Amino acid sequence: MELKLKTISKDGIPEAISKVELYRYLHEPEEAESICHDILAADPGNQLATRLLGLTLTDQFEGRHTDRYAEAEKIFQSLADSYERLYYRGLLVERRAKAQMKTGVRAQILVGSLHEAMRCFEEAEKIHPPHNDDAVLRWNRCVRLLEKLGHAPVEEKHPGFHDDDTAPVEIMRRPSGRSTK
Repeated sequence: MELKLKTISKDGIPEAISKVELYRYLHEPEEAESICHDILAADPGNQLATRLLGLTLTDQFEGRHTDRYAEAEKIFQSLADSYERLYYRGLLVERRAKAQMKTGVRAQILVGSLHEAMRCFEEAEKIHPPHNDDAVLRWNRCVRLLEKLGHAPVEEKHPGFHDDDTAPVEIMRRPSGRSTK
């Protein structure tokens, strides 16, 4: 018997999508991922299957360096809709932070990730489809996670140098900037 993948019919895609959702609910993301690949082999432009594939990868996050973060990021960036690209980018970062939280990663690192997720959700909220508050719901979850970690929800980045910062006069007068000693 030859080991060769078979292609599903395009007519079978809706039922295959429902199986992806079922396997995700059953916490069997590898099964769901496999079906997503089958759907995308039959219909490479299927946006729902693309989103679900990215989500199945994030379902498998364990907070380790072996998580397939870059692969999921690439999948979400391939989405056609700009709202979805922003929303799912935020969801990706949030899920990574939550997985890392479970492994004991320091709160200081998680705070930066959650702020990045919130920036994505905030941008997505500006262009959200009507009657879709998903970005707001995710923003609120990040705020609650930050409160749990004991940090303010949004910290502004301040530059390390100011416009009026200059090198000490003594260093500026030396031709090479090096000490003569």
